[in-house]
Amino acid sequence: MNTTRKTWLVPVLAVTAVCWGSTLAAQDKDEQEGNQAAVAKAVLSARVSLERGLSASASHGRAISAKFEMEEGKLQLSVYTATGGKFFEVVVDANSGAVDKTEPIGEGEDYTAAQSQSAAMAKAKVSLHAAVESALRGNAGFRAVSVTPSLKDGHAVADVALAKGEELKTVSVPL
Repeated sequence: MNTTRKTWLVPVLAVTAVCWGSTLAAQDKDEQEGNQAAVAKAVLSARVSLERGLSASASHGRAISAKFEMEEGKLQLSVYTATGGKFFEVVVDANSGAVDKTEPIGEGEDYTAAQSQSAAMAKAKVSLHAAVESALRGNAGFRAVSVTPSLKDGHAVADVALAKGEELKTVSVPL
């Protein structure tokens, strides 16, 4: 009888773990979507555009991605740059357009993302600034929230997240 209990207990625990994991994943997705909506809303009232932030970061290397994000309840513009084989996060003030700080990226998820973005930009024929402008030209009234390059089928593309009121959408632009 003791073996019978153990036999059914393992599948029950496995199903419970999967359900719990799915619940946590759904909560993370809801949290992420809620955060995206909060960022998009804040971006609509920001004085500085993503394009201006890309320009402000130019003295710190070639822009390889950019995004508005909430940091401690405050909107900030974060631009990843690459120069001399090194990566940096350039934080641009969302109200003044001035560079607040520059930090090296040397490890972890940010480093892995920077490597991937840099590889995509190495194949790009146009800048991220030009990609954002292209996405905005085809979407009147929208503001850019982020731009992230990647390689798709060996070609460089930029995914540009856009916001207008409550509407959020992503446009892929060839680089």
